[in-house]
Amino acid sequence: MKTTNEITQWGTRSVSFWLTLLIAAGIIFVGARFIINPAGGAAGFGIPFSNTADYAYGRIKGIRDMFSGMVLLPLLWLRMRRAVAYVFTSAIVVPAADCLIVLATNGPGDVPHMLIHGGTAVFMVFVSVLLFRHKQ
Repeated sequence: MKTTNEITQWGTRSVSFWLTLLIAAGIIFVGARFIINPAGGAAGFGIPFSNTADYAYGRIKGIRDMFSGMVLLPLLWLRMRRAVAYVFTSAIVVPAADCLIVLATNGPGDVPHMLIHGGTAVFMVFVSVLLFRHKQ
């Protein structure tokens, strides 16, 4: 894997660039929501807090979510498509695991939250394919 900036046409004219930026911005928003309103973030995730003592964990999750989104921003800025592809593809484990955690916690009846997490994982697989299939 090259870690230097590739000279390429990939960037703001590419659908995969914007779809990656959309996911990065989305997870930054989710993280900010957990920091600002931990109870709302937890409810949106699909596993609400049982008491206000849990808010600290929501804020911890928020910081980690924001980092997950921000790690892609410099790579996008530098148009490092291959690095973006590897980091982005590695991150698919997060929404996939989130879907399984919601399933294990809430059972199979919580379809809306499992669809959010599972759908995000599937969408990320699609974007990863686009990132790796980019033609020079």
